[in-house]
Amino acid sequence: MRPFRFSFNIFGLTTREAFVAQCREAEELGYDAVFSADHVGLAAPFAVLVSAAEATQRLALGTLVLNVPFWTPALLAREIATTDILTEGRLIVGLGAGHMKWEFDEAGIPWQPFAARAAAMEQMIGELERYFAGALAERSARWPLPRPVQRSGFGGFGPPLLIGGTGDRVLRIGAQHAQIVGVAGVYQVKGQPPGTFRLATAAEADERVRFARQCAGERAAEIEWHLLVQAVVVTSDRRAAAAELIAAQVSEAERAGAAAAGNVLTVDQALETPFLLIGTPDEIADQLRKSRERWGFSFVTVHEPYMPVFAPVLERLRGE
Repeated sequence: MRPFRFSFNIFGLTTREAFVAQCREAEELGYDAVFSADHVGLAAPFAVLVSAAEATQRLALGTLVLNVPFWTPALLAREIATTDILTEGRLIVGLGAGHMKWEFDEAGIPWQPFAARAAAMEQMIGELERYFAGALAERSARWPLPRPVQRSGFGGFGPPLLIGGTGDRVLRIGAQHAQIVGVAGVYQVKGQPPGTFRLATAAEADERVRFARQCAGERAAEIEWHLLVQAVVVTSDRRAAAAELIAAQVSEAERAGAAAAGNVLTVDQALETPFLLIGTPDEIADQLRKSRERWGFSFVTVHEPYMPVFAPVLERLRGE
C-alpha cells in the first residue's frame, strides 16, 4: 500500500507576496505538492509553477490539468522541458481533454466532440514522448529542444504523467500511459450545458476504479491513484454538515434546472463518497484510510480554500 501524499491546487493569484507566502505555508504544514490549473480565467500554469519552486524547497509542482487542445506538441514540449529544468526535476505533468466549452469559445479554439478531444490527448502523449526522446529535436540541430531533468514518464524521457477523468476513453489512456491516475469525482449532467457537473457516488467510484485497473492490467500496481477532493468540512456533526452542504447544492442546482437538481447526492451518499471529506480531523483521517484501502487513493488533493482547514488531517496521516 502506497504512503499518502497531499497537495492543493491554486485557484486565484493576487500578488507575488501573497502567493509566495501561501506556498511556503503549505510546505511548512507538510504538503507534498502544489498544482496549477489550465483555465482561461486563471493564471498561466507554468509561470505559476516556476514561481512556486523559487518560493519552496521540496514541493512537487504539477498541472491539474492542462487542456491539451490549447497546445501544440512543439510548444507544450518546450514548456514542460523548460519548467522541469527550472524547477530542478519537481514537475508533474497532468493532461486533460478539456471540458468547459466557454473557454474554447473565449480562446478562439474550435470545440470538438469528446471522442476527438480524447484522441488528441493520446496523440499528444505520443508526440511528447518523441520530442523528449530527441527524435524530433534532431531535425534541427541548430535549435535543440531543452531536455527534461526527469526520466520517469513519457516513455522514460520526461516528468511523471498524471491523467484523470471519468469516461472510458480517458481512464483507458491514463491506465496505459500515466504514472498517476485520477478517477474524477464529477460527471457532466446529461442534457445540461458543458460544465454542469454532479458529484460521483461511492458506487460509481467502485466501478470506475475497477474499470481503470482492468485497463491497466499488470501496470495497476505501479500506478499512484489520485483523489481530487471537492470539499472539506471540519465538524463534530457529520450528518448535519452533510445535510447543510447538500441543501446548498440543491438550491444552486435548481437555478440550473430540474435535471441538474435531480442529480444532487443524498445525505447518505455525501457521507460515503470519497470526494467529500466531512467530520472531525480524526474522522476525516479515518475516511481517507478507508478510501485508500477501498479504492487505492493515496495521492490526495484539496482545493485551495481548504488547504489550511485540511492541515490537521494531514498531520494525523503524515508518514502513513
